[in-house]
Amino acid sequence: MRRYTRLSNEFSRKLENHAAATALNYFAYNFIKIHRTLRMTPAMAAGVTDRLWDVSDLVALWEQCERRAERAA
Repeated sequence: MRRYTRLSNEFSRKLENHAAATALNYFAYNFIKIHRTLRMTPAMAAGVTDRLWDVSDLVALWEQCERRAERAA
């Protein structure tokens, strides 16, 4: 991840941007990327999910969460 190539992990201008980029990286690592040794994603190996996720699944989940927040407000 390019964000961590500097000497510190505080290279983002905003904390929110840093948190979002870190969360996206963890999501991709655990739900999207198939690992060679496991031959599946870590989330599938842990029993969290039974399918391979895609970025479009994450976007749909995010939009659903935003709609709930708008209704609650």
